[in-house]
Amino acid sequence: MAGSHPYFNLPDFTQPSPPSTPPSLPSHQRCCRPSDATKGLLVALLGGGLPAGFVGPFSRMAYQASHFPSLELLICRCLFHLPIALLLKLRGDPLLGPPDVRGRACLHALLNVLSIGCAYSAVQVVPAGNAATVRKGSSTVCSALLALCLESQGLSGYDWCGLLGSTLGLIIIVGPGLGTLQEGTTGLYTALGYVLAFLGGLALSLGLLVYRSLHFPSCLPTVAFLFGLVGLLGSVPGLFVLQTPVLPNDPLSWSCVGAVGILALVSFVCVSYAVTKAHPALVCAVLHSEVVVALMLQYYVLYETVAPSDIMGAGVVLGSIAIITAQNLSCEKEGQVEE
Repeated sequence: MAGSHPYFNLPDFTQPSPPSTPPSLPSHQRCCRPSDATKGLLVALLGGGLPAGFVGPFSRMAYQASHFPSLELLICRCLFHLPIALLLKLRGDPLLGPPDVRGRACLHALLNVLSIGCAYSAVQVVPAGNAATVRKGSSTVCSALLALCLESQGLSGYDWCGLLGSTLGLIIIVGPGLGTLQEGTTGLYTALGYVLAFLGGLALSLGLLVYRSLHFPSCLPTVAFLFGLVGLLGSVPGLFVLQTPVLPNDPLSWSCVGAVGILALVSFVCVSYAVTKAHPALVCAVLHSEVVVALMLQYYVLYETVAPSDIMGAGVVLGSIAIITAQNLSCEKEGQVEE
């Protein structure tokens, strides 16, 4: 018989078989589920960008209320990461990670501490929305370049369109402010704030790239604990050398500090998860939603001026996020046979 084995009556795999169509499922059994990249981007948007948008304004409120130093704020945030050690102990995992990846895990923690320290210092001298804009813009561009150069990861045309659009929106927001820097000490401090925000974005992109190279059980809680540990070891001596500790006595400052610690921890965990599912440049582009939230709080809570260019740039950023999210929305039907 043609097309079958002469002895066992099995199909002849040496002959090309006609393409088979997957069996169609009844309408009530069809179900769509988002891809891993879409899940990562949604987690980055809802759990990473939106909570992080509150961190900058709350940090600025704590500084305006009691001149809370940036390094002391970083110390308080690191304290929220230390209880994760109990989870690692209950699971029987080493606190510092396996010996073969311990160096990279500590490097990831150090880069994140530098990124957060630069961000907290920047929001004390420049508006919170502008600081978040520069930090997220530099992290997006650096993540795209690093991923292309080191990981050889390509992006689709729609992804590049959304990436460039979000970067353009950030330029629209921060461009007019950079062109009108004042001369003298005030202008120098403002320029230094923008430089710190840029360095914070660069350190963030490097940290995300290092995290993608870590593959071991309990990776996420380990790096979260290491962030708190490394942050404390570096911030406590620096606080007494570079800044003056402050003990606020008003409830507003402590409320802002507690909110910063909780929201930042949620954002850290969600971003670390998202970067393992989607391209780091796309994750950073979706995190531009932090800029929109920070601008809204800057206007409605801090009563700081929001220029028309800020509103226009925020609209461009939201449109770019919509393009990236729509491009990565894919459905996988249940019952489909994957090769």
